[in-house]
Amino acid sequence: MFTLDARLDADTLAVIELPLSAVRLMRDANYAWLVLVPRRANAVELVDLGDDDQLALTREIAAASRALRACVPCDKLNVAALGNVVPQLHVHVIARRHSDPAWPRPVWGAVPAVPYPAGGAEALIARISAAL
Repeated sequence: MFTLDARLDADTLAVIELPLSAVRLMRDANYAWLVLVPRRANAVELVDLGDDDQLALTREIAAASRALRACVPCDKLNVAALGNVVPQLHVHVIARRHSDPAWPRPVWGAVPAVPYPAGGAEALIARISAAL
């Protein structure tokens, strides 16, 4: 049975459920940052998914990337599956700007997270959901 990792649950907000993945928005207004979590129990690495799920995840990453790029300005999309802190398989899709506080470095640990202003996360979630 699939259960979302407690840290992912605490650090993100629900956006939409795709056929394979739960799409979540990171609680950090420094960056428009999605996390896709395949709803498969015990998946840690991409290779833990069957062939069909690997293909589905790739398609969902592409769809999330297109939706994010359509909803927010971005100079570069970063896509990564690290899992060093949270082992549950999840993929980050981050819209980067040359002006963002971490550019050109990775976002992890670069600066403290900034909360979204009132209604800001919900508005972005609505736009991304509609685009997906």
